[in-house]
This record gives sequence, structure tokens and C-alpha cells, in this order.
Amino acid sequence: MILRLAPALLFLVMTACVSDPPTKPEDVPDLDVLPLIPLPVSIDGGDEVYYYDSYEGEVLPSLNPTIGDAQRYLSDRWPELALPLQFAISETLQGEAYRIEFKNEEIELEAGTREGMLNAAKTLGQVLHFSGGDAGEVFISSGTITDEPRFDYRGYMLDVARHFFDVEEVKAVIDRIAPYKINHLHLHLSDDQGWRIEIKSWPKLTEIGGQSEVDGTPGGFYTQDDYSEIVNYAQSRGITIVPEIDMPGHTNAALSAYPILNADGVAREPYTGTNVGFSTLDTDQDSVYTFIDDVVREIGALTPGPYFHLGGDESDATEHEDFVNFVNRAQQIVQENGKIPIGWDEVATSELAEETVVQLWAHPDYALRAREAGNAVIMSPATRTYLDMQYDSTSRIGLHWAAYIEVDSAYQWDPATVAEGLTDGDILGVESPLWGETIRNLEDIDYLTFPRLLAHAEIGWTPQEKRDYPDFLRRLAAHQDWLREQGIGTYETRALADQDNVQ
Repeated sequence: MILRLAPALLFLVMTACVSDPPTKPEDVPDLDVLPLIPLPVSIDGGDEVYYYDSYEGEVLPSLNPTIGDAQRYLSDRWPELALPLQFAISETLQGEAYRIEFKNEEIELEAGTREGMLNAAKTLGQVLHFSGGDAGEVFISSGTITDEPRFDYRGYMLDVARHFFDVEEVKAVIDRIAPYKINHLHLHLSDDQGWRIEIKSWPKLTEIGGQSEVDGTPGGFYTQDDYSEIVNYAQSRGITIVPEIDMPGHTNAALSAYPILNADGVAREPYTGTNVGFSTLDTDQDSVYTFIDDVVREIGALTPGPYFHLGGDESDATEHEDFVNFVNRAQQIVQENGKIPIGWDEVATSELAEETVVQLWAHPDYALRAREAGNAVIMSPATRTYLDMQYDSTSRIGLHWAAYIEVDSAYQWDPATVAEGLTDGDILGVESPLWGETIRNLEDIDYLTFPRLLAHAEIGWTPQEKRDYPDFLRRLAAHQDWLREQGIGTYETRALADQDNVQ
């Protein structure tokens, strides 16, 4: 059953252009050769070309959220382009699936959910741009796009603990990643260098722990209202926030604020370096678990998404038995507060709770432990997905302890082959972490994120059998130009230069 709503874009003022359409260009690209990223599952191109002209007016979005949020997304991204779109709500297209048809001078977006319709809007935005529609009128080739994701979870992680980024900077990141169908933003909210979110029951976490960062420059933190603003903004773009409080290691900022969390009861000095593995909560103390419960409860109440990331990585200062007992209790606390735990892959050495998600970053054997326990895995192998790694030895910022990661390395891997024995059914999705040791501003974020995130976006969305590296480079070249047109400082990747030399 399909419920069709027409007209799908309503305007407070509607004045259609009544002049004859301009002469059709000779080079209108076929629908199936447009440089779309991530590549849709199916693009069936037709033989016709249709002309679309903008209405003049102010968009009045539908009250139906399945449609209204997609309309708002298009209006925000292209305020000068208001095409007479048709929307159809389908009972057969579920989850994030969608369909777009260009036929008989109509553009119809069809989906069964809000998420699917937002995905349709994001793809339509690329079609409009690469068909030349930014000017308010456009010729588009006929055809149909039918699409759905390979993995449900397609994430990007921003480390705001080592260097703090304010609300507007995080919003800018959201606007950059949303068009590529990234649907989770993982915020690394605490580490040795800083605590970045207000906890009303433990105010010194931000009063003391929030005032430092790498290099000793002033830190910062989000009030709970700030955090809610980020959550709501992300949600309007189809992105779920995943908060992380890293523990029992990576906790020096908390230990400097509350001596009670330390085994010796002595406050730690603020830390502004980049070493890891030296801090730990006192895992034997009941007050530590009261602290964790308060933190999870307050953040969880502000987070409508299902996940809470408890960290668990590089806990070198915690005895293994203590670590296992701690992770078991932390998982229970997260679940008692109504959230699904996520942990870095070391948590698989504990007794995994039902539904706990293991995020692989370094240990494929831990991912296999998760599969054996019936738990899902997020794929973030450091050698392929860590965006804080340099492209090569000449990169102006970044690290290289895991690998140098150019676009070819970022694209040419399959999540299902990282740990032998895993299948797509064991994998929740793919995430691209950007750790904050060397980033200072939005320009740095852009430099390390783009264009590699586009490779990861396609890995998370497009079926493995449809992915083709040379064709990805063809499409990537067009996106590099578009990113720069938007003021996004994407890296001048060697992969495209090498392709030009071959050609």
C-alpha cells in the first residue's frame, strides 16, 4: 500500500515560472552516471530528459514527520531551490530504504519511514547538484533510484575531550557528514585531558576537569542545554548522538576533580599531554559505581538514541580481574538506565551482557569473542578507519602509529573479512573515529576527515559486490570540487593524482 501526498511541497506563496523552458543542454548526464556517494543499490536510467523549475515561495513543511523533516532538510540545504516534489509513504519500503523516480516531469520520493525519506532527500540533493540544479532550474534524466543500506550503523566519532569544540563547530561537523548518510555521531566526551559535559550531581567534573586540554590551552564543556541543542540538531539531519564516557582508564580529568574516585584519595594533577594507559578509577569502591550511575542517568536522560559508550580501551593501569569486574558492573548500570552499552573491543574480555556492542579497533579476536557470545560488532579497525592517522609522511597534522591511511587504503577493505568468521549479520556497522591529539579547529577536522570519510560512507552503505575503486575515484573527483565549493577544506589526495597520471 502506498499513501501518496500531493502536492508534497506546500508554500505560503506559490508563483510558478510561466516562461517557456530554456533549450535543453546537449550534455545532460544520464541518471546512472551521476557521481553519487555512497553509490545506491540500483540506478535504472531512462531515455528521457525533463525540465524542472523552482517555485518562488516559502516552504510550509508537512505536519507528517515522515515527510516534513525531509522537506526541512532540503529547504535548509537549498533555500533557493523549491521544486514541486511528490512524496509517497510506502508500507513496503522499511527502515532506511527509499526510492526516487524521475518521470513525466515529476520527482517522487518514496519511503516508509522518516529515516528513509531523509535518505531520499540527501540523494536528491546530490542529483540536483550534479545535474546542474544549484541555479534554481535543472534538466534531469529520467530513471529510478532504489536504495537501502548495507549496515544499519554508519558512524563518525569526534574526540572533543583532548581538544574541545563548541556547539557551533559540532553543528558544522554534523552538516558536513549528514549528506553522506552517516547516521551516528559518537562524541568522545571524557578522557585524561578533559571532561566535556555538565553533570549536575558532580559539578566539579566540569568546574575542574573541563578546564584543560592537550597543550595546556583552555578547555571547555557543554552545559546540558548545549548538549541537548547538539542532540536535536543532529536528529533533524537524521543523525543519532552516541555519548561516550571512557572508563575505567582515560579518566584523569575526573580523578583530578574528585579525589574520592582514586584509590589513594588524592586528586590528580590536570593532564595536558598525549600519553595513554596511566589512569584508572578505583574499581573496588562503591562510590565509583554511584558516580557512574549518576553520570549515565543524567546523560542518558538527555540522549534519545539507544546507545551509551562506556569506553573500556587501553586500561593498562587496571588489573585484568578488576577490569573484568568493572566492565561487568558498568554494563549493568548502562542497561539499568535504559541504554545499550557499546565498548571498545577490550570489553570482550569480560562477560558481555546481552546486546552489548563491541567496537573493534585493534583486536580481531575480540570481535570473534563477541560473535561467539551473540553480540554485534562495530568495525573501526585503526589501520583503515582512524581519521587521525596521517595520509602519508608529508601530512601537516595527524599521527601514524597505526598506519598511513590514504584514500585507497580507506576504501579497499571489506568489514566482513577483518576477522575471519564474521559475516554481515554479525556486524552492526562501520565507524570512522577522529581522535583529537593534533586537531585544533574546524579546518583541521576537514583536513583529516575529507575525503576519507566518503570512502567509509560507501563501505557502510553500498553492497560489497557493487563497490568498485576506479569508479569510486571518478565520483570522488566530483565531490572534491563540490566540497571545496562549500568551503570544506578537503585534502588533495594522492589517489586522484595517481588516477590522472594513469589516464
